[in-house]
Amino acid sequence: MHKRLILFIMVFSLSSICIAQPAGFQKLKDEAFFRKKFSETAAKLSTITADFTQVKNLQVLEEKITSNGKFWFKKPNMVKMEYKSPYKYLMIINQDKMTIRDETKTTTLSSRSNKLLEYVNKIIIDCVQGTAIDSKDFKVSVYESEKQYLLEMAPVKKEMKEFFSNIRLLIDKADYSVQRMEMIEPNGDNTLFTFLNKKFNESIADSFFTVQ
Repeated sequence: MHKRLILFIMVFSLSSICIAQPAGFQKLKDEAFFRKKFSETAAKLSTITADFTQVKNLQVLEEKITSNGKFWFKKPNMVKMEYKSPYKYLMIINQDKMTIRDETKTTTLSSRSNKLLEYVNKIIIDCVQGTAIDSKDFKVSVYESEKQYLLEMAPVKKEMKEFFSNIRLLIDKADYSVQRMEMIEPNGDNTLFTFLNKKFNESIADSFFTVQ
């Protein structure tokens, strides 16, 4: 497994922590209404296209590592993330396979043979298509502000806790789509994805989620 693939996987590494009420948010009172609307919106969603910004905070570095690129999702479980700066990098999830391509090498791995890849695959898919709130893999707490919902997701399974701690999803109240996804690692490192210029249910061919 080459170095950049390891770095990419580490983006999604987290552990178990105690979650306090986030600043600017209050505990959602009518969670049943939110779950119903969120599930209904997710059921109508077939594809997502968006620009994204990824900010990586490392305890060992004072500066943040910022990357930008393009994001595509298609049901039931296809994701493509094309990093355009500061370096060119491609990640594709298609069914149970993850393909990574950098400027020199292409690597394809099966999530069935790697527990961490299996969890990474599932988390990405569940988060972007809105099914994470009903997942039995997480204990979910829901908060709200005037314009947003916030989902705090703590892993339940012992195996997942070895890799993951808490995932925070920021949901736009206007369309129930994911605005931001934050992942926190056991050592205090965290990664924040922000999705911009989102477009929904545009036609995307299955072949788009293969390495050409």
